[in-house]
Amino acid sequence: MKTVLGIDLGTQSIKLVFYDYQTKEVVASSSSDLEVHRDGSGTAEQNVDDWLSALESCFLDVSHSVKSSIVAIGVSGQQHGFVALDAHDKPLYPVKLWCDTATQAEVDEITDNFGGPERLIERIGNPILTGYTAPKIVWLRKNNPLAYRRLAHILLPHDYLNFVLTGKKVMECGDASGTGMLNVRKKEWSTEVLYAMDSERDLIACLPQLVVPDQFIGVTTSEAAEAYDIPCGVPVSCGGGDNMMGAIGTGNVVPGVLTMSLGTSGCLYAYSDIPIVDPKGNIAAFCSSTGGWLPLVCTMNCTLSTELLRAPLGVDLGEFENIVRAAKPGCDGVTSLPFFSGERTPNLPNARGSILGLTPENCSAPNLLRAQVESSIYALKFGLDEMVSIGVKAEEIILTGGGSNSAVWREIVSDVCQLEVAVLDQGEGAAFGAALQSLWVFSRASGQDVSIADITTEHLTKDLSSCVKPDKSLRGIYNDSYLRYKNAIHHIAPYYLNI
Repeated sequence: MKTVLGIDLGTQSIKLVFYDYQTKEVVASSSSDLEVHRDGSGTAEQNVDDWLSALESCFLDVSHSVKSSIVAIGVSGQQHGFVALDAHDKPLYPVKLWCDTATQAEVDEITDNFGGPERLIERIGNPILTGYTAPKIVWLRKNNPLAYRRLAHILLPHDYLNFVLTGKKVMECGDASGTGMLNVRKKEWSTEVLYAMDSERDLIACLPQLVVPDQFIGVTTSEAAEAYDIPCGVPVSCGGGDNMMGAIGTGNVVPGVLTMSLGTSGCLYAYSDIPIVDPKGNIAAFCSSTGGWLPLVCTMNCTLSTELLRAPLGVDLGEFENIVRAAKPGCDGVTSLPFFSGERTPNLPNARGSILGLTPENCSAPNLLRAQVESSIYALKFGLDEMVSIGVKAEEIILTGGGSNSAVWREIVSDVCQLEVAVLDQGEGAAFGAALQSLWVFSRASGQDVSIADITTEHLTKDLSSCVKPDKSLRGIYNDSYLRYKNAIHHIAPYYLNI
């Protein structure tokens, strides 16, 4: 047996997937939960020690024989996080996560220093947004100057696990494009942005080398082998952010395919052979982890919104599907703005959740829950419409993330977006994508002339029983409901912009 291992460092858990590429079977998997530390100010943090404990727990759940079969490893990780290390590779501060919205003042500072969002888009391809890594670095400078002075290395979450496994500190352009410090057209660090962050320090000295995606970054060290009971000297690919690895894990490596991730947050992305920069900045102009580009829209709230509402409504997970189906499409006029964690699409970091349009007749648990689902999808539909307007092909949506396991989520996505929706037989898109990236690099290192598209075509299959075609008769109902959602944002946004 020979396996490739995919590791996904998510927000709520770490997952391992061991894939036997010869038999095309996942032979083992494991996961361990993680806790997010919040304080009500928008702060969202984790500790690297908790990551490593969870990783160790995951490996302990897998047999020695399976672990001994590993020939290559790929790592996926939550994007935008800031891992601050000193010169001795010790953490200086808890990791500020993608969902940390306490850095809007720092976003404004960098943007103003640079000359405005339009100039940022012109020069590097993206505006600086709350949640990106760059403002977190400035936040550390302002709030913990002692730690900032000792800052020697800036890594992203998946980079840190790569470092733990190999001893190498590197970064690839897919995850790097979510820092706000990368010129995505040229795929190089922007010294202009770094100067806008700190004009008195050469921050580029803290940033790791950028590497190409089709080569190994190193091999597992003896320390990692001993800690996790895995072979020493196993090659490790560069990995990437969870969306970039999710793209590989859903076959989104050629134009035309859309991936929609329905997790705690929501994401929609598509592959492109050329840089796609949105002059309005609504679409993130990210790079892929396969050598191309990955225009992307991300929301801060997706399945999070339904999970937060299930408890007070007294609806358990087993009842969820039937309760949502009990409501009609459009929810009898109930509209939700599920911005529990602030929001990035639209860019309202200080926003909070709202439910509008309630009457004595439509105030019911089914309408309230279904409104969370529909509105979570409307935010992603906005991204879809924007992508199509700037030239992205949209032929099919591949779903991944926890929401993809729900038939009612799948149906609503298809009906709202009026596109066919498919789910793959291979679950855990990000972890599986990381495994496939490592297989691609392993195959090339073994002398095989294969593309990443060759790899995904061979190893990914659709779950035909879960595929959904849109109900054309619902187009008008959802268009009206979507319009109510956009109108609600239009009216409520000024309130949160002035907080």
